[in-house]
Amino acid sequence: MKQALLDGLQARGRAPDGQTVDTLCAFGAALLEKNQVMNLTAITDPAAVAQLHFLDSLALLDAAELAGKRVLDVGCGAGFPGVPLKIAEPSIRLTLLDSLAKRMNWLAEVLPGLGVEAEIVTARAEDYAAQRREQYDVVTSRAVARLNVLAELCLPFVRVGGQFLAMKGALAQEEVDEARRAIRQLGGKVRNIYEYPVAGTTHRVVIIEKIAPTPRQYPRAFAKIKKSPL
Repeated sequence: MKQALLDGLQARGRAPDGQTVDTLCAFGAALLEKNQVMNLTAITDPAAVAQLHFLDSLALLDAAELAGKRVLDVGCGAGFPGVPLKIAEPSIRLTLLDSLAKRMNWLAEVLPGLGVEAEIVTARAEDYAAQRREQYDVVTSRAVARLNVLAELCLPFVRVGGQFLAMKGALAQEEVDEARRAIRQLGGKVRNIYEYPVAGTTHRVVIIEKIAPTPRQYPRAFAKIKKSPL
């Protein structure tokens, strides 16, 4: 795991920081240990964890400026991309949001021992939006839903002038084309699609800027979002 991290960071032109790499490896070890009794990840090879979880998450540091920003990770699951970002850039003020209590309880248990500070919230995004509307500089999400659905769940959290970073794969442009009207309706504008290599494939980050407040009726209940995406 450690060597895969070092190699991957060097390939991206980032000087690996020893403490950062060690903390990431400790988090990876805790993840794989807990994964034996709880479904946290389908990826169990340590080198693959380094590539497909850690290096994939850390690509956001090249895609956008996150230092000192208030960041919300929507649908974080076992902590991706939020936890690796916080480890590599401690100045981030991180909130992790997911509806599955078992995963969030595990994160609340393991992160303090690693010296990782994060607000951990167990809730559905469409419910939590009422409390934290337009309060974050950056919102991230990875592999949660198609972009036309994801935009309605995430953009309400972003302050005007902030960014929504949606981590996507090969169909990123197709999803952008499908979601462009919804993004505009929610106060966003697609700025660009950042591409980066991971384990021999190309991954993408759709970078959406918040240019106007999201209308108050959004987000709707998830059943309505899913049944009738914008």
